[in-house]
Order: sequence, then structure tokens, then C-alpha cells
Amino acid sequence: MDYDVKDLALASEGRLRIEWAERDMPVLRQIRERFASEKPLRGVRVGACLHVTTETANLMVTLKAGGAKVALCASNPLSTQDDVAASLVKHHKIPVFAIRGENNKTYYSHIDSVLDIKPQVTMDDGADLISTLHSKRKDQAEKVWAGAEETTTGVIRLRAMADDGVLLYPVIAVNNAKTKHLFDNRFGTGQSTLDGILRATNVLLAGRRVVVYGYGMCGRGVASRARGLGAHVVVVEVDPLRALEAVMEGFEVSGCVTAAEKGDLFITVTGDIHVLRGEHFRKMKDGAILANSGHFNVEIDIPTLDKMAKSRRRVRENVEEFLMKDGRRIYLLADGRLVNLAAAEGHPASVMDMSFANQALVVEYVKECHHDLERVVYDVPIALDEEIARLKLVSMGVEIDCLTKEQEKYLCSWDMGT
Repeated sequence: MDYDVKDLALASEGRLRIEWAERDMPVLRQIRERFASEKPLRGVRVGACLHVTTETANLMVTLKAGGAKVALCASNPLSTQDDVAASLVKHHKIPVFAIRGENNKTYYSHIDSVLDIKPQVTMDDGADLISTLHSKRKDQAEKVWAGAEETTTGVIRLRAMADDGVLLYPVIAVNNAKTKHLFDNRFGTGQSTLDGILRATNVLLAGRRVVVYGYGMCGRGVASRARGLGAHVVVVEVDPLRALEAVMEGFEVSGCVTAAEKGDLFITVTGDIHVLRGEHFRKMKDGAILANSGHFNVEIDIPTLDKMAKSRRRVRENVEEFLMKDGRRIYLLADGRLVNLAAAEGHPASVMDMSFANQALVVEYVKECHHDLERVVYDVPIALDEEIARLKLVSMGVEIDCLTKEQEKYLCSWDMGT
């Protein structure tokens, strides 16, 4: 078996951490038990480019239990947990190509190693597998049944490809499943982003002015959790409806330049490029802290910040100080990469349980239905979404009600008024 991980000697520690995460993933566990019995994925080749974490490990084990042949690489150079990668190789015989801190060349060589298994289903977090197939391996892309995409940034890229007519195979937008983006994006990102910031800096958030860029599901989670810790939260948005929603939920909404003058801690969660740039760096106060929780490290214009600085130095693990020419200091966390994964452990297992349950069931769905799919981006079928929600509620011991026949008839009628 081919693989490339940091050190197999780390495997025992990784196995313990994988087991710890599995405790909080009851939905995926139920799916795994069914998969192990029915083998619905027998012979399916799955290539995955995801954050190599304890939760991802449980997804890979579930797919293998269903009979799939799986290979995994990292979707971010700083998100790999090396002990987890080692355990997947040693204890589960799953090929993993991921090393924390790998350079750009190694990162893309690992993507190529996963694609070498000629996957029938791709599983992306940021669309790098799909992008590589479309740019370098078009003949291979034509033979892929379908893909699954985990994050907002990837879905944006893929919809653009579909709109331009260049998408070579169908993709299921796992990110858009309600059991994913309503929970993973909001509650997972909200908690794990602040976890990464606090681990990196050990600053007190209470009383600080925290500026959150973007008020989508991720931004809402970050803003609400920061407020819960006592921060004064400012939201920066370009969408008038989202900005209005933030105002109605009690947040201050401001323009970029005004916010740059006020903020102590800046957090980007937009999925767009150069959200924080030169005109903002010039306005920031001494000691400003910059963090990103969007997928790629492009939201903060780091090259411009570097050019504007007199010097830069590492002052803590995951904290770099930029000394500006006027004496101000600006601090960048985790090289502008996903701070929740680069400086912490990512989302809690209980929320990834639903996200990765979607991934597992989507692979099963693709095997059964790929002949009927066109080269566009699909949402997760509502039946799968609802089944995951039902399983999650059962695991939590929560009972819900059901409609009576009279109520069902009333909701479907047009002639039953007052």
C-alpha cells in the first residue's frame, strides 16, 4: 500500500483520538453498522481531499466498512493531524497522503497520489481534486461518476464551472444540506474559530472589539459566540439582506475602513479574496490581531502586509508579528489559513457527525443514481437530509411529534379556510 505520512510511530496516539471522536458521532456510527452488514459500496473507488482530522478518519473507516476502496489527502497544508494520518495507515490500511506543514509541491503531489487510484467518486473540501482533474487529467475526469463538495468556497467554484459549461461530471453540494450548513457552518465554525484564536493568543475577548467579515452561516456563528464571550462585535457585509439581519440581531454593522479603525481582532469568513488589504492595514491600531476562518489563505492580503512591514517575526506558535514602519504592530494568526484547524482541532465531532453522515450517504446515492445525473451541481436529496436529522434526534433522545391525518389534509388543501 502506497502512503506518505509523517511518522507511523504516532499511530497509537492517533487511534485513541479517533476513538474519542467516534464517541460523539452516533449518526455516522449507525451508518457504519449498516454499511458493514450490507456492503453497499463494494468495489467503489473513492478519492477524498479533506482535512485529515479525527472526524475525517471516522468517515474514511465508515466508507471502507461499506466496501469502498478509499484514498485520502489533505485539503489544507496546515490542517493535518499527523497522528491521525498514521493511524489510518497502520490500523485501518487506508492510503493517506498528508503531512502537516507540507509545501505546495508536496500538497499537489499528494492530490495526484489520490487521483492515481482512478476514483469513481471524488470527495472535496475546497474543490482541489476536481480542479486538478479538470486542469491536468481531463480524460480521467470524464470517467468519474460524481463528486461531493464539503464547503461553501468549493461550491462557489463548482457552480461557476457548471455555469460556464466546463464541469465534466456531476457534483453533490454536501455543504448545502441543512444538516450541514445550518449546524457545521454556524455552531462548528463559531466555536472552533474562537477556539483556534484563543489557543494561539490566550487573549481575553471580553471587552474587545471583534470585527467579523461576512454574515453567512459561518459569520453568524462566529459573531454570536464572540458576543457570548463578552466581545463587542462589529459585522462587515456587502449583502444588504444579511447586513439588515445582523442589525436586527443586535450587532453593529460597519464599512470596511471604519471597522479597521475600531477593531482589536479581525476575523474573515467570506470565502473571497483580499477582504483585508492595504487600506485597512494602514488604519489598524497597534496590536491588531488578524485571523481567517475561510477555506483558503487569500482573505487577508498577506503579500501586501509583508511589503508594508518593516520586519516580521514569529512571537508564538501560530502568531506572527508584522512591525509597521510607523511602529505599529499587527499580528497574523496561522499564516492566514483556517485558524480553527491550523491552531486548534477543527469542529467538534458531534457537529461533524452530521456533515460526514451526509458524505457517506451521498457516496451510496451516487453509486445507485449516477447514470441519471447531469453535469451540474445538485443539492443533497431532501430524504437523505431528513434521515440524518432523524438519526441525530434519536441519538440525542429527542422525540418529535407527527401530523394527524386531519392536519395533513388541511395543509394540502385550498378549500378549508376559517
